[in-house]
Amino acid sequence: MLISRAKWNTKTIDIVKANKLANELHVPEIIGQLLFARGMTEVDAAKRFLENPASMYHDPFLMNGMKEAVDRIHQSIKEEESILVFGDYDADGVTSTALLVRGLKNLGAHVSYYVPDRFREGYGPNKPAIEKAAKDGIKLIITVDTGIAAHDEAVFAKSLGLDYIVTDHHEPPENLPEAYCILNPKKTMCTYPFSSLAGVGVALKLVHGLYGRLPEKLLSLAAIGTVSDLVPLTDENRWIVKEGIKQINGGTFHGIESLRSICGFEDGCDSDSIGFGIGPRLNAAGRMAHAKIAVELLLSDNPSEADKLAHELDELNIERKAAVDEITVQAEIEAIKQQAKHQQVFVIAGKGWHEGVIGIAASRMVEQFYRPTLVLSMDETTGLAKGSARSIPGFNLFEALSSCGDLFEKFGGHEMAAGMTIQISRINELRHQLNNYSEQVLTSDMLLPQVDIDCRLQVEDINLDLITWINKLSPFGVSNPKPFFQLEQTKLSQLRTIGKAKNHLKCVFNGVEANLDGIGFGLGGISTEISPIANVSAIGELTINEWNGFRKPQFMIRDMKIDEWQLFDWRNEQRLHQRLQELPAEKRICLVFNKKSINEVGLQDYAEDIITITDILAEKETTSKKGKYLVLLDLPDSLKQMEELVLWAKGVERIYAVFHHKEEHYFSALPSRDQFKWLYAYISQEERFPLNGTIERVAKYKGWSVSTLKFMINVFCDLDFVRIEQGILTINKEPQKKPLTESKYYQRNSEQIKVEELFSYSSYLSLKEWFDNKLYQDSSEKETIKI
Repeated sequence: MLISRAKWNTKTIDIVKANKLANELHVPEIIGQLLFARGMTEVDAAKRFLENPASMYHDPFLMNGMKEAVDRIHQSIKEEESILVFGDYDADGVTSTALLVRGLKNLGAHVSYYVPDRFREGYGPNKPAIEKAAKDGIKLIITVDTGIAAHDEAVFAKSLGLDYIVTDHHEPPENLPEAYCILNPKKTMCTYPFSSLAGVGVALKLVHGLYGRLPEKLLSLAAIGTVSDLVPLTDENRWIVKEGIKQINGGTFHGIESLRSICGFEDGCDSDSIGFGIGPRLNAAGRMAHAKIAVELLLSDNPSEADKLAHELDELNIERKAAVDEITVQAEIEAIKQQAKHQQVFVIAGKGWHEGVIGIAASRMVEQFYRPTLVLSMDETTGLAKGSARSIPGFNLFEALSSCGDLFEKFGGHEMAAGMTIQISRINELRHQLNNYSEQVLTSDMLLPQVDIDCRLQVEDINLDLITWINKLSPFGVSNPKPFFQLEQTKLSQLRTIGKAKNHLKCVFNGVEANLDGIGFGLGGISTEISPIANVSAIGELTINEWNGFRKPQFMIRDMKIDEWQLFDWRNEQRLHQRLQELPAEKRICLVFNKKSINEVGLQDYAEDIITITDILAEKETTSKKGKYLVLLDLPDSLKQMEELVLWAKGVERIYAVFHHKEEHYFSALPSRDQFKWLYAYISQEERFPLNGTIERVAKYKGWSVSTLKFMINVFCDLDFVRIEQGILTINKEPQKKPLTESKYYQRNSEQIKVEELFSYSSYLSLKEWFDNKLYQDSSEKETIKI
């Protein structure tokens, strides 16, 4: 067996209706099933999803406050007032800032921008910045991606004679700021039909309202901010990103072109390119230095300046990665310690950790351990620790932190992410209280990662045409994830590890009429956990592998499992000690039939953990072997001994066959009846002779081995045909007639030959078949074990 890393949940849909939808749309049935699973159960809804009707871009004036905002901005432009765009330092914030600044400049506005310093000023509008704006002659402030909770700052701006417009997408508080007007689709009573815009989406709609048409040239900026902020890629967001990516790939602002180049996306960009390449570099500015670098890049109309700023962002991103890696290494050590104490919520603190990246480190811990995690950076000069937290589905972080809210200096967030400040002296109490809380909330099922599978496929279903159709469902992201497929009970070939560290898996899935290349990044470790003829199930995504002018379908493996027991052939394993160390100690059962074998195979260090067949047969009660790995280090004395062991071992997930044996019996066949007959005649003639010298002389005369001759003499002794006393062999003149097979010595040697033939020299398939038959002697037992 091979246990999957996650629990696989296959989406349940009405296949008949889904296939009918596919027929009406003239698309492959699998595409119909994918659309159905995404909620497009009617033809019109599915067409809107696949096509790009103008109706998907909603009227901006449906957003509460839009008319007031548009009128005030037009007035400001007409009266040549100075406008300040107040932004945020993340990717959504800097793209919002750049988009609105560009949009206003195109209308002839006198506009500047301000983005606060993450470390010195913190999040959101602040009074010193507003006061400076007033002194600089600013008459109108427009916030983007921020401001919805800044009550005091709105009042302060008004007291200075400034008009203050808020555009934001975060959850609004019960009492809104006293602003000139507020654009936020999440506002109570707002009639805008789509509430999940990113901050940059709200800024785009404001420019849409100002222009009286969709500002298509700004969609590239809107797409980057929308993907980076992890908002649902449905409804209007889907088309903002889809059309924005077309712009990015077709040529857009110099800053974005420079970012594409430095990310290595000259051949094309998709939502993954934004999420894992462009977005992190824009975020790196605010995390490691100042977000102004990112805004200047997005506003630059000078190619050489844009290249310089893009390189600067790339260097900051490299610095960001190094800081994250350094924290992650230390945090992982602490997480392992807390896991060993059975803590369900990790609270990990370190001295002087970079505050700009602790949220990324928390995400890394959640990815690796699948536990809600708080990562805190301690400042011993202030006695405070600032932290960031990430969660798993089902564990509401905000509610958890609220349960011990009196411990914090301040905290905030939502179900999946949060930030906090706490006195260092209270961290241990925080860890204690959160874990007590988790015991009431978290269940064992919640602590197992869940993966939703769209549908099951056969290898023969997969081709380039299908993947092309799947890509028409893009852009993929939140609420429109890449489709996950399952290949069931498939044979593998060409299984190997690749990469410098050999940490990636490469294989071929073998169908009845077709094969499919598979690759699993970071899955190289399971290559040794898949036996040669196992029926493997895998989940993953479909991609096109382009190499040397050839295009082939490829399965990107995310997880694998095997539902049946497995046999691993270690009969010629030269690194036995190392391979044993790779097996989990809690699962491993090492067994010998002969204690001498422990030293012979060099496993003295494992002696205390190795059990013998005698130990097993002495057990009064047999415990379940479910989930265990049985390592058979040597050969049994008989087939019966192995059969007794197999009865004891039922339920094991894996058997590792080493089958060490010091003596070879298989290649020294039993002497023939004629050989025994000749030797007995010779002894009868001689009647009495010394063994020393005679054995060697006879063996040489007959061309037999000395060991063969000794074996036959031992059989005669066993049957009382001859006697040996003080090195002299004497014939028994009145022996009892017995067949050779009655000799225990003959039987033992004959049995060892059979044992060696079956367990040492048989093919892998023959060995697997023998164990299959013995493990499942009753056909009713031979059922696949479901995980």
